[in-house]
Amino acid sequence: MGMTMTQKILAAHTGLDYVRAGQLIEANLDLVLGNDVTAPVAIKEMDKFHKKQIFDKDKIALVPDHFTPNKDIKSAENCKCMREFAMDNDITNYFEIGEMGIEHALLPEKGLVVAGDVVIGADSHTCTYGALGAFSTGVGSTDMAAGMATGQAWFRVPSALRFILTGKPSKWVSGKDIILHIIGMIGVDGARYQSMEFVGDGIANLTMDDRFTIANMAIEAGAKNGIFPVDEITINYMKEHSTKPYAIYEADKDAEYEKTYEIDLSKIKPTVAFPHLPENTHTIDNIGDIGIDQVVIGSCTNGRLDDLRMAAKVLEGRKVAKGIRAIIFPATQKIYLQALEEGLISTFIKAGAVVSTPTCGPCLGGHMGVLAAGERAVSTTNRNFVGRMGHVDSEVYLASPAVAAASAVTGKISGPEELGL
Repeated sequence: MGMTMTQKILAAHTGLDYVRAGQLIEANLDLVLGNDVTAPVAIKEMDKFHKKQIFDKDKIALVPDHFTPNKDIKSAENCKCMREFAMDNDITNYFEIGEMGIEHALLPEKGLVVAGDVVIGADSHTCTYGALGAFSTGVGSTDMAAGMATGQAWFRVPSALRFILTGKPSKWVSGKDIILHIIGMIGVDGARYQSMEFVGDGIANLTMDDRFTIANMAIEAGAKNGIFPVDEITINYMKEHSTKPYAIYEADKDAEYEKTYEIDLSKIKPTVAFPHLPENTHTIDNIGDIGIDQVVIGSCTNGRLDDLRMAAKVLEGRKVAKGIRAIIFPATQKIYLQALEEGLISTFIKAGAVVSTPTCGPCLGGHMGVLAAGERAVSTTNRNFVGRMGHVDSEVYLASPAVAAASAVTGKISGPEELGL
């Protein structure tokens, strides 16, 4: 029996010719990631190890992005812990205010992840990098500490689900709609500890930003990782952003999959996930009048340039409805600058939105957009659990940048078509 794409990458990093689903392995790591919530815990865990030094100063990335700019004394102390650890260990890839960004947008942009890599991060959305043809997955802070010390991590080799994507998405359908459609179809545990492997000629119609969004939310279906094949679009992205050597792995023709799903992208409609699970999906043409209080456009899921351009197309020449708070978060400083140079920031401000420095703050109800009791938000983030963005009696509706921007204009959950677009 052949191996899937994920299994081939893991085998190569384990020094084995073959691995099978369920097998326990110890793999060599190309990158270990931590943020200001998880890294301080890992750093304290390292104090328990006999080995005090990190395994490679170039293969650790520390990004304070969740509660930064620091919202309180505790978050300032966490960032200080990271900063001092980075300096003490001469860590190359430490990115703070001025050069920081939301970690899962920043690392590919900096060229730190390429095809064929094995990456762990003490953040569940580390699976984002599967868009580049890498195996990347979230781990706990203790595993991060072990990874920083040894350069290795234990895995149970995942079995796989195959998603054959065909066709071309319609005008206002993006990667967010596609992954919400898939999660609505298979459920939040439909890929539990499995690899979601995306194939098919429809992938050629997805931008890198679409792919990052889809891979990012693989964890919302319970997956160990999501992964895309490496094509010309991937290679061009890597050449633009990285000088690291990359390795292309392809699934064997006789690779085993637990299930195969066929999805015609041309039939997917703009999709919204209602509270309080990402699987609670509804298409935009099947939604009544649902008034909102806040719109958030950004995050590691939808804060990239394509996302901001899409939102700007909707907001151009229009105004955010009276009483609606529209908050936009470019995912990195580079994206922020590009949006500024393209005039997107001007469009947002003229429309009545506010633009923030890159931060994860509102996504996890941390700061810069916390919801009060009874409030509703349309958000381009990735989770809508009870209390996710604030009060337990608030509600979060997950949507694409296009739907979020249109909703900001109408004051209710809406698609761009309702604005005549």
